[in-house]
Formats: sequence, C-alpha cells, structure tokens
Amino acid sequence: MSALTPGSLRADAAGLRDGLVALRRRLHREPEVGFELPRTQAAIIQALRPLDLEIRTGERLSSVTAVLRGDRPGPSVLLRADMDGLAIGEETGLEYASRNGAMHACGHDLHVAGLVGAARLLAARRSQIRGSVVLMFQPGEEAGGGAPLMIDEGVLEAAGQRVEAAYGIHVLPGAPGTFSTRPGPLMGGANVLRTRVIGSGGHSSRPHEAVDPVPVLAEIVLALQSYVTRRVSVFDPVVISVTKLAASEVLNVIPERAELGATVRTLSKAASERLATELPALAQGIATAHGCRAETEFEVVYPVTVNDTERAESALNTLTETFGAERVLRLESPVMASEDFSFVLDEVPGAFVFLGATPSHVDPARAEMNHSPRALFDDGVLADQAVALAALAMRHVAARG
Repeated sequence: MSALTPGSLRADAAGLRDGLVALRRRLHREPEVGFELPRTQAAIIQALRPLDLEIRTGERLSSVTAVLRGDRPGPSVLLRADMDGLAIGEETGLEYASRNGAMHACGHDLHVAGLVGAARLLAARRSQIRGSVVLMFQPGEEAGGGAPLMIDEGVLEAAGQRVEAAYGIHVLPGAPGTFSTRPGPLMGGANVLRTRVIGSGGHSSRPHEAVDPVPVLAEIVLALQSYVTRRVSVFDPVVISVTKLAASEVLNVIPERAELGATVRTLSKAASERLATELPALAQGIATAHGCRAETEFEVVYPVTVNDTERAESALNTLTETFGAERVLRLESPVMASEDFSFVLDEVPGAFVFLGATPSHVDPARAEMNHSPRALFDDGVLADQAVALAALAMRHVAARG
C-alpha cells in the first residue's frame, strides 16, 4: 500500500501514464457534443469498474457520478471533469485526430482521463481515506447547463451527505505541468444580450417614408462601447462584444427590424444585475429618440466562477507541496472566459485550477487557444493532473490520528 506522500502519488501516477494516455486518445478520436455522450460515458464506466466505486448515471444527461468511500467515516469532497467536445472540425493533423466533425478543442478528453487517474490513485489509498470522494463526470459544459442538471440530480449529495469542498482542473496553453489559480473571482460570468429595433420598412430610395432601424441599431452598438468606458468601474470590469448584426437580406429594402447579438462578461453578480436593467433601458432610449421601439433580452448563461478564499489558498499550498513552488503560480487577475463549474462553486466552497498543457515543441506564447480547430494539448500532463486532483481530495479526507 502506498504511503500518503507527494512522492508516492507521483510514483504511482507514473505507472498509470500509458493507460491514461490511451484513454485520452480514445476519447479524442470520437468526441461527442452536448448532453448525450453515450460512448464517452461507456468508456468512463469501463475505466472505473475495477475500482469498487458506487457508480450511477444521469437521467437527463449522460453523466457519470462515482463515489469512492474510504475505510473510515468522514467528510466528502467532490472532483469534477467535463466530458463534451465542440462541434468544430479538427485541423491538428494528429495521428489520433477526430474525423467525425467534432473535436476536443478545449481539452475535456484530458480532464476525463485525469480524473480517472485520480480515482485510481485514491482507490489504492482507501484505507487512508476518512470520508468519501465524489467523482463528477459532466456533459454539457460547452453548451451550458450540464452542471446545474447534475446538481438537480443530486451530485452534491451523492455520498449521502453534502460535499464540503469541490475542485476542478482545466488545461489551457502554457508551460506543461504548471498550475495557476487565485482566491476570489477566477473567470467571468457569461451573459447574452439580444436587441431588436423595430421601425417601419420601405424602399431604399425613399428612406423619408420609412423609419429605418439600421442606423438606430448602429448607434446602439456604439453606445454599448461608450457605456463600458463611462458607466462601468474599472475595478469591476465588464466586456461587451457585439458579435452578430442582422437586417434586410435584400439590398434595396429598408427592413422593418434590425437585430444585434452580444456577449457580456462580468466579474460580479452585482454587475450582471445592473446590466440586466440598464442595457435594455439604453437601447430603448436610443430607439425612442428615433421613433423606433426596442425589444431587449438579457440572459445570464454562466455566473462568475468564484474560488473560495480558504479553499483556493489550500489548493495553492497543496500544489506547491506536491510539485514545488516553481510550478505553481498565483494569478494576479481573473480571465474573462466562462465555465459552468461556477454553478458548483455557487453551491459549495471550492477552487478551480488551470494546468498548462502546451506540447514542448510549441511556444506557449504562440499556441492556439482553447476552441481553436488547431488547439494542441500535451497528454504528458495527465499524470500530474491525476496527482493534483488526488492530492486536493486527500487534503480533506486523509485519515488523521
């Protein structure tokens, strides 16, 4: 039986490396998208079956929840991996590249394999576990809503008591094997803004006989940028990106309506609530000034990903003890990308951690970002990912005394 030391975890994980790489590449060849991932689910269950876990699958999505019980009673901790790919064609040229029109362009195949590795490390230390570890394999992260569904189906209480901490790791471009996180806000909340300006249509040669919504919509686009720079505190930042404009598809027609779509990123719940009120009012005010009407929808898709201060500090300390200070970075500021692990952290104190996974032959500064069809991640980090997740769990459930 392996002792509970960083060295023993790393030594045992080295022996798992080939199997984890094989699992990761199997998943990478056949990515699935959305909430129904039957092949991915089956591969996870097959990998977990020898470990004597309590395994259950989701009812409304093809999730996997597994409970590893220690030999002594105690608290519960949750470890999470997302499972789904993206509906984009892969352009990496890898021997194991996907050819089904989808791609694991965000590294979720590594997340699954890394969590399977952590399960194996923890199962070998069952006698040293006081409590339970809940393994959360989640579909539907990219589409949004997978985490809330699993919460509704009881993942946080899967061990018979509510978990007291939750952790997840996400790969991204960076020096391979380097970890980074911070207490407090880590990733932005994602919101969607949709505005329709309604005027009255007409012939493009006689605009005075119509109420053209197109210039009104253009004014709203510019006003949104001014709003960010003049109405939003730099200490609670907001990013608004208008990414969709639509009006007439016929060049000689003034349309009756014109529409925009935008993403709105925030770092606080207060900012999201304020924007949900003020942006529709801004659009309507401009529309009214031009004799038009505006219909605006503001939808919260993901809340802000907020690391609990105590859990984040514990994670930084644990990773430093396990891998050394040179491989652990305390981030100075959040990033504006979003993550639906935020729903878990809204319910349970925990921490989300980034893991650099750029292959050694690629300059991290020039690496393709997550979601690129050419994104490359080094499966050589899988052993470290497994060790990190196991160590974070053991911090809470290791038998003491």
